Amino acid sequence: MSSLLSRYATPLTTGLFLVSLISGIALFFHFGTTAFREMHEWLSMVLILPFLLHIWKNWRPFLSYFKRLPMSLSLALCLVAGLVFAWPAITGSASGAGGNPAFAMINVVAAGTPGQVAPLLGKSESEVVTALKDSGFTAADATKPLSEIASASGKDTMALMATLSAMGNKP
Repeated sequence: MSSLLSRYATPLTTGLFLVSLISGIALFFHFGTTAFREMHEWLSMVLILPFLLHIWKNWRPFLSYFKRLPMSLSLALCLVAGLVFAWPAITGSASGAGGNPAFAMINVVAAGTPGQVAPLLGKSESEVVTALKDSGFTAADATKPLSEIASASGKDTMALMATLSAMGNKP
């Protein structure tokens, strides 16, 4: 096992890190996103094994880093930097771009009332309210936002969106 570690841990860590580095830079600059996203995600996961093998191989020298201030400062700085980026999502205060645009549009539509959404479907407000009631959204009301209608009816917003989508496909 020691021979395997010596021969492959560091080279694989280096190679996969370079793939992660290059694909990460491409993703950052929105270059070839379709080509790089899955590669970056999967090969970064594969990188975990050679990284662990590299740490195992170099365990004693690695531990010596923890005896000096630079490791503590570096880890603390990295933790703070990570929290700066993650905090808005953790606390639910994230705004702006990011996430799946389809889900963002669902939230926009779900915030509207049946009367506001009806023209998008080529229907009248009363047709939308009736279709929702017929589909089990018992709290359907022309003045309530769609998300409120779904929750008050004991259903989720996605089920309501499916109902509206089916309604929009009918002439």
